[in-house]
Amino acid sequence: MRSLPTKLAVIQHTAAEYLGLIEDHLEIRGIGFRYFRPFTSGSRLPRIEETSAGMVLLGGGPWGTAPGAAQLPWLEAEIELVAAALAASQPVVGFGLGAQILALAGGGSAVAGTLTLDVGTATRTVEDALGGLLPASYPLVRYGRDTVSLPATARMLARDEQGRWALFQLGERAFGFAGHPGIKSAIIEDLIMEFPQAPPETAAALAALRAVQEQLETALAAVMAGLVRVLGLMSPPRP
Repeated sequence: MRSLPTKLAVIQHTAAEYLGLIEDHLEIRGIGFRYFRPFTSGSRLPRIEETSAGMVLLGGGPWGTAPGAAQLPWLEAEIELVAAALAASQPVVGFGLGAQILALAGGGSAVAGTLTLDVGTATRTVEDALGGLLPASYPLVRYGRDTVSLPATARMLARDEQGRWALFQLGERAFGFAGHPGIKSAIIEDLIMEFPQAPPETAAALAALRAVQEQLETALAAVMAGLVRVLGLMSPPRP
């Protein structure tokens, strides 16, 4: 009998964006992870049997989820994969574009938007978010485009200054973050170099990110403790 995978399946949508500061939090807990890079020759999305330990959907730089030239090329296939993971009650966490894909897999809808990079603040909306470990407020760094409306079954856990969702939950084991909680300025810089499209006023946004980097790292420790607890990432995968 073949054993179940013990590594998180991490889907990259660009070469530049990876787990960032989250890698250290997983490694110190002995939680393995494997990157899938469907944008590279010979690579692919994971199969559903490769995601039973959990799946992380990263951001996508200038790629979007709304119909048009900027839509992620393999969007439909990834939505189908995530929908299957949700149906199987597998852990799923999405950041940025990944959170939009999670929302679409749950029945949400996308509207085209402009590529932006902004640094703001997210505020917790429910006390028990991430098992009560989500900070009351934390830095929110967004790099992406398009807007996704959450499905009716989603529960908003945090919102930004404009009242938009910053963190939502689908079912018991799926969470979508509007921004990457483990982002580093080097990731943003590499995204800007990877694609010909770049958000306006990136220098000011990068300076704002560097100014809140310490706060971001402090918040990440609490966020990761909450995710590990509510998703059971240190427990054996469910059969």
